[in-house]
This record gives sequence, structure tokens and C-alpha cells, in this order.
Amino acid sequence: MKKYRVGVIGATGMVGQRFLTLLENHPWFEVGVLAASERSAGKPYAEAVKRWNIQIPMPEKFSGMKVFDAEKDIGKITEDVDFCFSAVNMKKDDIKALEERYARAECPVVSNNSAMRFEEDVPMVIPEINPEHLEIIKSQRERLGTRRGFVAVKSNCSLQSYVPLLHPLRKFGPEKIAVTTYQAISGAGKTFETMPEITDNIIPYIGGEEEKSEKEPLKIWGTVKDGKIVSAEKPAISAQCLRVPVSDGHTAAVFVKFDKKPSREEIISAWEGFEGEPQRLALPSAPEKFIQYREEDDRPQPKLDRMAGGGMTVSAGRLREDNVFDWKFIGFSHNTLRGAAGGALLLAELLAAKGYFD
Repeated sequence: MKKYRVGVIGATGMVGQRFLTLLENHPWFEVGVLAASERSAGKPYAEAVKRWNIQIPMPEKFSGMKVFDAEKDIGKITEDVDFCFSAVNMKKDDIKALEERYARAECPVVSNNSAMRFEEDVPMVIPEINPEHLEIIKSQRERLGTRRGFVAVKSNCSLQSYVPLLHPLRKFGPEKIAVTTYQAISGAGKTFETMPEITDNIIPYIGGEEEKSEKEPLKIWGTVKDGKIVSAEKPAISAQCLRVPVSDGHTAAVFVKFDKKPSREEIISAWEGFEGEPQRLALPSAPEKFIQYREEDDRPQPKLDRMAGGGMTVSAGRLREDNVFDWKFIGFSHNTLRGAAGGALLLAELLAAKGYFD
């Protein structure tokens, strides 16, 4: 695999910081450009970062790199990279406009942001689940008038704690799903120092999360037809999303009603036996096991299971029959690895392996 030069747009924020820890020694990608807001432009990266929020120290190789202006320096940035990761913190309309500017400048964008997730010709991909949606890039390029440029996005971080566990069970016809997510503070870009109100507390509202949790899975399970992605019509999903005093890792309590109720053995076998395109292609960030089932009554737990598969494995546990639905279980994933920067990195590896950056 050739080495690709990469830009990180929004490099100073928490997700941007996580990108850099993952890219420090990546075998396929070499960081060529860092960009952020106008107030960071022109500064060395170590000076531009107000607070380093990742437990891993800042990679020394990036500390002295000059930070570019993500909006004003698009010409310079796109000339020097093969594609960009986007993790900017802006209003949605501004993010959409910015990412399209990069794409129209013939620079592919792999975005962690939500602004473009419901564009009909923008693939929103969990690489193990819907890699076939990448074919919509051809239609997007026709709309944008580009030869190389496009935008591809990853889904919401909370989805990674339960949608991967539902996907292998689709053959049993899930009809109704109720899910409550217990989301870590890093999902809001916070630490315990910067979010003191979460101590000894639960906040039962995260703006926009419940709508994303109910709608995004249907696009992921949708089909590519006539130049657009048509969302699936079912299952019906009802979601509640809570912010909890956990540093990293989103937990989900999931209840499922099936058209054809599977046995416990069939569910666990479907989870344990599932592998996706990243595993078959042996992509650098792909965990050997996409899904692990924990038999212990008190697992999965954030402290014990967040780094399974290098933070890229999705964990399940406490599978039990339910007296209202058919089955209930607990799901868990690392929200800034599998759910954010790591998921976007895996998507970029899939795009590279399939030639979309060439």
C-alpha cells in the first residue's frame, strides 16, 4: 500500500487530538498538514492546543508543526495532501459548506461531523456493516463536478454501542427496538476537569442525540438506488440518551422484538461469527474480533472493556429474555476510538484499500 499524505482539519479539538495519536505511526497515512480555526493559525501545534485532553501524551512529531487556517488556507492545504480528516467544531451549515469546498477542490474528506450525514449521496459508513454504500461516491462526484473530491462520513458515536450488535441479527427480522444510551463525557469533548457538573450526576438530555439514534441506523441499513441512499423503513427505534460520569465509553441497554424470535444460542453465534470487510481485508485499524460477548453478569464495563481490540471491538453482555420484548442485552463501545476518530480512520483505510483516494 502506498503512503498517503493526510490533513487533519480541526486538529486542536479532542477528536483532532485523538486522530493524531492514531496517525503518529500509521503504516498507510502520513500527516502532512494540521489546520484549525483562525485563532490557531500560524502557531506551532503545541502552542495552538489550549488543553491536551487525551491520556496518551501529545506526539512529539506534531508539536512543532505550523497550524493552517482551515477556512482561508484551503488552496495550500489541498495542494499538499491526498485527503483530509474533518473534526471541526462549527455550526452545521458552516461545516457542510467547508467540507464541500474541500471536496470541490479535489480533496476527499473523511468526516467525523454530523452535518452531511443525511445528504442522499453522502455515504455514512460503519465499515463492517455497509461498505457497499461507498458506491454512491460516483453519484456525489457527478453532482459536485469533481474527479477525486467527495465527502464520506462516519455515524454518530452512540450508534456504535448497539447498531453493530443488531446488524448480525437482522436475519431474524427485528421489528421494534428500544434503546437507552449512557454516554461518556468525552463524547461532548469534555473531561472531569472541564465538566464538573457531571460529578455525582446524570444529565438526561443530549441535544440531537435521540433523533440521530433513531434515524441514522435506518440510513446505514438502507440501499443505494438511482443515485441516492434510500433509508430502510424498519425496524422502529425508540431512543433515550443520557450523559453519565464516565470518561470514555458509551453503554447501551437494548430491547428487541423480532419477527422470528431467535434462540439465545443463535444470537450469540451470530455475534461471535460475524466479521466484516475490514477483517477480511486485514485493515490496519480493524480489530480481529468486531464483536465480543462477555458471559459475566457484570460485563461489559467501561473501565474493563473500553480498550478491547485496541478500542475498536464492540462488546455485548447480559443477554436475557424479556417479558415485553423478546430479548434484552447490554452493548458497549469506546466512543472516541470506535465511535469517532478510530471509526473515521477505519473508514479511510477502507476507502484507500478500494482505491477512492487514487
